[in-house]
Amino acid sequence: MAEVVRLPKMSDTMTEGVIVKWNYKVGDAIKSGDILAEVETDKATMDMEIYAKGILLHLALKEGDATPVDSIIAVVGSAGESFENLMISSAGTPVSMPISTSELPIAPPVMLVPPIVVDIPSVNASLEKETLMPSEEEFSTLAISGNESERLKASPLAKKLAAEKDIDIYQINGSGENGRIVKKDIESHIPTIPKIATSSSNAPIETRMSGKESFHEVAVTQMRKTIAARLGESKFSAPHFYLSLEINMDKATIARAQMNAVSAVKISMNDLIIKAAAVALRSHPNINSSWLQTKIRYNHHIHIGVALAVEEGLLVPVVRFADSKSLGQISVEVKEYGKKAKEKKLQPQDWSGNTFTISNLGMFGIDEFTAIINPPDACILAVGAVKDTVGIINGEITPVKTMKVTLSCDHRVVDGTMGAKFLQTLKDYLEEPYRLLV
Repeated sequence: MAEVVRLPKMSDTMTEGVIVKWNYKVGDAIKSGDILAEVETDKATMDMEIYAKGILLHLALKEGDATPVDSIIAVVGSAGESFENLMISSAGTPVSMPISTSELPIAPPVMLVPPIVVDIPSVNASLEKETLMPSEEEFSTLAISGNESERLKASPLAKKLAAEKDIDIYQINGSGENGRIVKKDIESHIPTIPKIATSSSNAPIETRMSGKESFHEVAVTQMRKTIAARLGESKFSAPHFYLSLEINMDKATIARAQMNAVSAVKISMNDLIIKAAAVALRSHPNINSSWLQTKIRYNHHIHIGVALAVEEGLLVPVVRFADSKSLGQISVEVKEYGKKAKEKKLQPQDWSGNTFTISNLGMFGIDEFTAIINPPDACILAVGAVKDTVGIINGEITPVKTMKVTLSCDHRVVDGTMGAKFLQTLKDYLEEPYRLLV
């Protein structure tokens, strides 16, 4: 008997997914435990197992299409079995067979012109000749100029890959049917026109030199949608305030160099900051807390979320019980998270459970910044670059290395004095880093 396959919820924040790749085609035999598809969630691209057994009768989506959680994406049954009535009767939630917004034709710009008197009968006659719904071929065709005969055809996956690789898709000749650009065209493409490094425009050189306005648009990824929703909610619901402090990093720099001279695992400055923050949180449980509307949760465990940048946005894997781990353990764990994040192999358990978050932009030369609190945390620490400057020590002007940090606090949970005391403890540990080893 045929049965429908629905898109499962693959993370606690997932509301929809994108089919990146189907691993089977209609007519293939599948069994429970097979990986039916690769699905892009709001956090990563994950394998989707199937628990049905039989012949794959129907795929409701094309690669590159998005659909809500729990919508029907496939049908499995016996060879030749009818399934149309099953799909209708099984649609407890609307059966989703969406069309990617990147596939829709771009509407022409609205022009402000004087009213034109037209012959109503002739207009009605022309409307009778128009089709009310565009064909599938028209949905996959993107107009790129005012001449309707000049059109670009590309698959959703090809457009997605082109956007990820920052390739101008208009330069590519498609090898598919009727010149359609497909995945292999993107993968084998070698750019022939370099970009001007000093220009902020992504338009081809000849377009910029001509003085014509130009732009391109890409669909919002699931990750970026989630970042927008969660941080927008945090920014406008949590009353943020900010505390900044400058820390002398001379001893931390020396200690790191000495440890790396004997350690098999290279310790980064970020590893030292994670460890120092985790140990400081032991003395300040108010900072290691969460606002839960009707109650405040004070966490006894210390799980540090580490913000990692990837092409699609930002991921925050969690170093659990960071206060009880060595610097070497923290270093190995963060490096492994970074590798998994780039390969889109992070799993839900990797990014859940944070009690405090650190965002470090120092490696990009940023001196100081403020960060938006990462729910459900009450605070986030923004870390700037370690830089050479001058200071007064024992009444003498001397070169020193300093680093600025800014603590963003949810005023519903944390008061100014609480945040200030935590930063002072953090400063003490980083200015005397050997205390972290005992």
